[in-house]
Amino acid sequence: MATLFGGAAPSSTTSTTGDTSKDVEVPQNQLPDDSISDLMFSPTNDFLAVSSWNSKVYIYEVNNSGATGKWLLQCQDALLCVGWSRDGTRIAAGDTKGRLYFLDLRQAGSGGDVKPTGVIEKAHEQGLKSLRWFQTGGKDIIVTGSWDKLVKYWDLSTSTEPIGSLQCQERVYSMDVKDQLLVVATADRHIHIVNLNKPGEIYKTITSPLKWQTRVVSCFTDATGFAVGSIEGRCAIQYVEDKDTSLNFSFKCHRQQDPTARDVAKVYSVNAISFHPQHGTFSTAGSDGTFHFWDKDAKHRLKGYPEVGGSITATGFNKDGNIFAYAVSYDWSKGYAANTPQYPIKLKLHPVIGDECKPRPGSKKR
Repeated sequence: MATLFGGAAPSSTTSTTGDTSKDVEVPQNQLPDDSISDLMFSPTNDFLAVSSWNSKVYIYEVNNSGATGKWLLQCQDALLCVGWSRDGTRIAAGDTKGRLYFLDLRQAGSGGDVKPTGVIEKAHEQGLKSLRWFQTGGKDIIVTGSWDKLVKYWDLSTSTEPIGSLQCQERVYSMDVKDQLLVVATADRHIHIVNLNKPGEIYKTITSPLKWQTRVVSCFTDATGFAVGSIEGRCAIQYVEDKDTSLNFSFKCHRQQDPTARDVAKVYSVNAISFHPQHGTFSTAGSDGTFHFWDKDAKHRLKGYPEVGGSITATGFNKDGNIFAYAVSYDWSKGYAANTPQYPIKLKLHPVIGDECKPRPGSKKR
């Protein structure tokens, strides 16, 4: 089990201001030289995969002293997403040209530069924006979502052709899977909900409860619903079944009061939402360079953390929930011109200690 600094947790505190002083930063010489698009911890090992616009996937080994580069996967075009298989032996990544790459780490040697185990050149006609692995019938399946408005399913053990597909109403912007729940968020605020026991059908389509463009969706740990983040500094908690609609709500986050105007707030995009694997609490992170931990059942913010010096583009908890990784890099929220060479690129590991991510005492976990 990976622990950062391995020491005892400090005593609990009632303060809602979090501490980032013990966060461990990955050395600059082991980082991408362009924006980090996605990251994910292995579900079985202390490995962290990071995809970048520089066409590479960085796989780090996480230990008590931080993270050390283990493998470096070279791809062909800017990468938009990365994901692990359920058994932690393989990763997949998608690029802006619609390619799907996969790497079997059992064939990758002990470390260093590696080439993909396989590439599907035209998995999608446009950028492959999001992917996840899931299991059905004892098989590992990859589901991919693209700007070409299609979701496709792949069983790479038998074929390089998709085994199924779904037509979405618009371009896929974000996607997540938990157990047999697949949630697909597209342009124009459509959200498709799929029961993976029937992957060829859309179970339900809703319009996002948020008024502006969807940036991210993330499934609850118990697969009963999902969180939605938008460009307007709002997050929504949404349950799948109609019987639970009374539990749905939304809240403001990632906003800063304008010091020169009392009634004016600066609004920032919610770029990433990650659920804690044990507690069911969750994080939000945004263009304002802050991250926060929340208890959805108590409708309560657990901790808010100070700005980290740049937009946070991707986040994730490790399998034990005691490490929270976050990537700082340009998120394209201000267009091409704002992506200057001076913009920081960082990958940091936050040790989750004490009661930072534990549900509020007395709250009922739904």
